[in-house]
Amino acid sequence: MKQSPIIILVRPQLGENIGKCARAMLNFGLADMRIVNPRDGWPNPDAGPSAAGADIVLKQARVFDRLEEAVADIHHIYATTVRKRGVTKDVVTPETAAAEISKTRGKSAILFGAERSGLESSEVDLARKIITVPINPAFGSLNLAQAVIICTYEWSKLQVLESPTSVEIEPPAEQAELDGMIAQLNELLASTGYFFPPERETSTRRTLRNLLTKPGWNRHEIKTLRGVWSALGKLG
Repeated sequence: MKQSPIIILVRPQLGENIGKCARAMLNFGLADMRIVNPRDGWPNPDAGPSAAGADIVLKQARVFDRLEEAVADIHHIYATTVRKRGVTKDVVTPETAAAEISKTRGKSAILFGAERSGLESSEVDLARKIITVPINPAFGSLNLAQAVIICTYEWSKLQVLESPTSVEIEPPAEQAELDGMIAQLNELLASTGYFFPPERETSTRRTLRNLLTKPGWNRHEIKTLRGVWSALGKLG
């Protein structure tokens, strides 16, 4: 059965960063966090505010003294690092790793190292593959939460997650409604002497029609614009 990847933070230093990682995880549908030997202990009062509502991730996070204990029940381990450190392992992008995890059976985990130093070589040794983010070689510094966001986002792309900003788009208005709006505007403009000189009136009306038919207004938008036309007409 397909399982969501477990996010393992190894020796994280700041509670604030742990909270930000929890927020990133829940944004993209993950909630299983494990923390190994956090520098400032656990629970950490600075984690909650930074989680910005992702309290469930922090509440159920499991804490371990040693990485070996944290990964004891894991079948597939990925280590994130920008340095290969001489280790001969397959190196994949977050996108490739997400695709592999999505198709694989058993538990998968992604390891993230401490903020300042990343994962130690001995910690990378536990992984089967290395995840490296394609990044500017002249400036390859990602903070902990950024690294978690990239990996969890790639995972979410393969899942059925609805965008919180997605809304059903209204269809374009019927032609009669569009024609009514254009006719109202033409009448308003004609009353102000806009169509001058007379020999250019037909061309100007055609240009206005082409301009107003491009956006594909829906009924609500046309109603709003006709309200604007009416208000402007009253000004005259």
